[in-house]
Amino acid sequence: MFTLLAYALAIGCLVVSLARDRDRTRTAFRKAVAAFTGILPDFAAVLGIVGLVLTFLSPKTVAGLIGAGTGFVGMVITSLIGAVTLIPGFVAFPLAKSLLDRGAGMAQIAVFVSTLMMVGFVTAPLEIRYFGKKVTILRNGLAYLYSFIVAFIIGLVVR
Repeated sequence: MFTLLAYALAIGCLVVSLARDRDRTRTAFRKAVAAFTGILPDFAAVLGIVGLVLTFLSPKTVAGLIGAGTGFVGMVITSLIGAVTLIPGFVAFPLAKSLLDRGAGMAQIAVFVSTLMMVGFVTAPLEIRYFGKKVTILRNGLAYLYSFIVAFIIGLVVR
């Protein structure tokens, strides 16, 4: 129902935009299509990899590696994976849900998503170029630490 409402709202806004300024709406639509086709190969690759990983990892394996019973070790595993992986948020959250459904622990997934969104190991060279080495290391280090604090709090609240 929500999805249908969202589509109806988007179509309604598009119709209003077309009525107000047809040329600007067409230009915006072309830019949106170009952006979508630019991100589509990366998005498809990430979805394919996630699909393959979830296909081959049984719930028992997921629970054994990053289940609630793995405690701090499971959190370290997921934090390292999250820190070195470059996945957009719109893929990360469905992936987190899939891992939870397969037996992952809540705190482990919290640290995974936090490090995935905030720690940029892959993007560090670019960040160093713009902000400097000291700022990049400080920001990533604090974000990594903060991810564990968030996971600890979520682990306490969700119990």
